[in-house]
Amino acid sequence: MPKDAGTAVESGRTRPATRAKREQILKSAIEIFGSKGSTNGTLADIAEQVGITHAGVLHHFGSKQNLLLEVLTYRDETDVADFAEKHIPDGPALFLHLVRTAFANARRAGIVQVYTVLSAESVTENHPARAYFELRYTNLRSEVAAAFRALCAQEGVTEPDTIDKASASILAVMDGLQMQWLLHPEIVELGEASEFAIQAIVNAVLHPGPDLASYVRD
Repeated sequence: MPKDAGTAVESGRTRPATRAKREQILKSAIEIFGSKGSTNGTLADIAEQVGITHAGVLHHFGSKQNLLLEVLTYRDETDVADFAEKHIPDGPALFLHLVRTAFANARRAGIVQVYTVLSAESVTENHPARAYFELRYTNLRSEVAAAFRALCAQEGVTEPDTIDKASASILAVMDGLQMQWLLHPEIVELGEASEFAIQAIVNAVLHPGPDLASYVRD
């Protein structure tokens, strides 16, 4: 956390009341940034919802940019809170984790919404979260590719040249389905659709079939 954030500490530890207030601000920021975006959502909006002043939000986080990045970190920590290592699983278990995450996300629309909004905004020039998302996707593609290689070795499949494309595709389909689900939650079943897509991509790597052109009839 940057020094200018002004977090109150006592004997090297964050006070319980400070921790609780910070989490309250983060949860409010998730709602505000998710509904208004990071540009239109203001610290004043967040402060009003939490019942403190604009200066009070700055006391805890230092700046809007710091708060934005802390929201993303809070989301990541939530994803791995149940793991002893505080990290997503390695190897083939990663695919099951991704499916479980999709089902969990269907119960937490606020976090999904803020992630979807901020990831879309991050492609714009000088967005404060761009570096975060560039690093996130780089790391996730690498981890999913490693899981594919481990799965191929486990199943005795010669490592195909489709792993990198499949790794990017799994992340894309998960994020894309989240967008559809946010727009049409009554139509798109986020968990089931994500499981279907991930399974289909895994099967395509392990058991490649004919390409799409073979299905086109003259």
